[in-house]
Amino acid sequence: MKDLLLILLFATVAGFSSAVEPECGAEGASSSSSTKIRIGLEWFLNPDHLPLVVALRHGFFRDFGLDVELVEPKDHWEAEEEILAGRLDVAVTEPLHLAQDAAKNKPVLGFSRFLHTDGGVLYDRSSGITRPADMCGKTISYPGSPGPGGPAIVQTMVEADGGNCDINSYGKYNGGFYHVDALQSGKADVATLIFANFEMPEARARGMDDVGFFSLKDWSVPDFCQLVLFTTPQRFEEQKDALRKLVLAMRKATGIIHQQPDTAKETYYAYVREKNGDEGAAEDETQKAVMEATMTATLPAFPNDNSMASSYYARLLTWLIKTKQVDEEAVSKVLVSKYWTNEIAW
Repeated sequence: MKDLLLILLFATVAGFSSAVEPECGAEGASSSSSTKIRIGLEWFLNPDHLPLVVALRHGFFRDFGLDVELVEPKDHWEAEEEILAGRLDVAVTEPLHLAQDAAKNKPVLGFSRFLHTDGGVLYDRSSGITRPADMCGKTISYPGSPGPGGPAIVQTMVEADGGNCDINSYGKYNGGFYHVDALQSGKADVATLIFANFEMPEARARGMDDVGFFSLKDWSVPDFCQLVLFTTPQRFEEQKDALRKLVLAMRKATGIIHQQPDTAKETYYAYVREKNGDEGAAEDETQKAVMEATMTATLPAFPNDNSMASSYYARLLTWLIKTKQVDEEAVSKVLVSKYWTNEIAW
C-alpha cells in the first residue's frame, strides 16, 4: 500500500476542497488541567486513523480533558518500542502483533479496538491463480520474510481449500509493504498481510484489472486485520480514567464517521492539508480517484463495539502455535487477561 498511497495520502488531499472547518480552536492548546496522551501510530497517518483525526479536529479529546498528540513512527514497529521505553502513553497495533508480543512476555495490554477491515492475500487472476489451493509452491511477498508468517497464512488457506502442500515449497520475498510492486515486478506471485481497503484500490489504479484477494476470514486464518490501542499494564493503571475518556472520545468520532461520512472525509482532508501544507499538491485525477476509493472502502470499517472476546485471542494463539510462529511452552504461561482487557472498552 505504500508508494502510490504515500503520495495519495499526503499530496492529493490538498486537491480536495474542504467544506468543513473545525470548531474555533477545536484542537485547542494544552491546558494545565488537561491530561497529555501521546499516541504512537503503527505507520504513517492514513484513513485507518480516521477516529483519531475526527476526535482531534472536532475537539472531542479536548472536551474530555485530554491533550492528545499523534506520533508517526519512523518504521512500522517503532511505536511499540517507544511505549515500552516510556516515550509514548498509547500505541496502535494489530491483534496479531499484540499476541506475538505477549507470547514473548513483553509488558503489553490492549484495551480498545477501533478498526476492523478485510484483508489477506493479494493475487492476480491472470497469473492462473483462481483459488487458494493454486498458491501451493508460489513465491510469497510479505514483511518479515524469510520468517514463518507469510507461509503460515498461505498454507492455512491452501489446506482449508483442500490442498496438500509442503510448507517448505514456498518462495519467500521481502517486499516490505510494497505489495503491488512485488506482484507487478514478478518477484512474487502473491502478497500477504494486505488491507483490502488500501491495496485493492491501489492495484486497480496501477493497471491490475484482474486483481483479487483471498480473505483471512474465509479461509480459516484468524481475522487479524484490525487495529487496537495498547499500553503497558503499569501505564494502564496509572491512566485508566484518561484512557476511558480516550475511548469515549474516539467512539463519539466513530458516530460522526457513520452518520456524517462526508463530514468525516472532509475533516481528514483538511487535517492532512493543514499538517503538510499545499506544496506538491497532485492534480492527477487517477490519484484522486484512488484516494476517494480508499476512503470510501475504509469508512465502514470502524466498529461501535470496542471490545474483543478472549476466545478470539485464544484461537489466534492456537493458530500461532500450530503454525510455529510462537513458542508453545511460552504461550502456555500467557493468559489472555494479561494482555487484553475490556475494562474500559464498554
